[in-house]
Amino acid sequence: MKDPPVFMTASEAVRELVSDDATIFISGFGNLYPFSLAHEIIRQGRRNLTIYKHSPELIADQLIGAGCVRKLVMSWLGNPGIGSAHCFRRAVEKRIPQGLEIEEYTHAATTGMFRAGAMGIPFLPTKALLGSDLLAKGRARVKTMNCPFTGEKLVLVPAANPDVAIVHAQRADTEGNVQAWDVLADLRDGAFASKRVIVSVEEIVPNEVVRSLPNMTVLPSFLVDAVVEEPFGAHPSATQGYYDRDNEFFFEYEELTRTVDGYQRFLADWIRGVTDRREYTKKLGPQRLSKLKPRASPSVSIDYGVYGGLTA
Repeated sequence: MKDPPVFMTASEAVRELVSDDATIFISGFGNLYPFSLAHEIIRQGRRNLTIYKHSPELIADQLIGAGCVRKLVMSWLGNPGIGSAHCFRRAVEKRIPQGLEIEEYTHAATTGMFRAGAMGIPFLPTKALLGSDLLAKGRARVKTMNCPFTGEKLVLVPAANPDVAIVHAQRADTEGNVQAWDVLADLRDGAFASKRVIVSVEEIVPNEVVRSLPNMTVLPSFLVDAVVEEPFGAHPSATQGYYDRDNEFFFEYEELTRTVDGYQRFLADWIRGVTDRREYTKKLGPQRLSKLKPRASPSVSIDYGVYGGLTA
């Protein structure tokens, strides 16, 4: 069994657990993207990375533009609801700042890769790619077979076991148990499939808080290697209960990064120009952050009860 997770800064976690040439799973699906950890990877100049993520969105675009990424295993990449991810397009079309190797799947097929990796099996069967040009043009690293029970044609997606997962969640307790809610997508499977796990969270809470809501725990402490307390660690994406998606930021990023010089200005202002997430949020300013605060919407309390007189 692993040692208990270590509580550290983003800088320490990346320095100790993310190396050049690593394969990296990134969590998030419209929310809970670990931007703070990705920015630290850029600041530390990691190179030749392989990113695994069904929808890596702007977090991958920024890593690609900074020259960190050699290969992308994904299903979709863009600026969601707005347009292109320009660094990604430049890498594919013009090899700027360098060429990019791509494996492309559907969302379901990519998630199946993580599920297989988490289960410790070499592949998982799916129908997700049947009839698609992804299968016809050989852009996905898959095989096909006929089901031994029904004779149906199936696609076999290979297991993914990334070197490290970077994940953002709402909170962790003092023992490193991680709780998250909202749309979790592949967060759990990707983390369980990975060899090492770094989690940034909005806050650290007492262990009794987590024990009082056990069904909210998505990653047990024995799975996690490092926990980083990082308020606004997912900005500009959302973290339900803490802040909304910063739509203005997404539009500003799209406009600015249409050119290489524009992306370099973004890099200088928002990543390399700040030392950590504390400086980043200070740069955003209290007025902008307050606009992202969600309306209160508390859930109904649950009485878990006690079986047979046993105590928790």
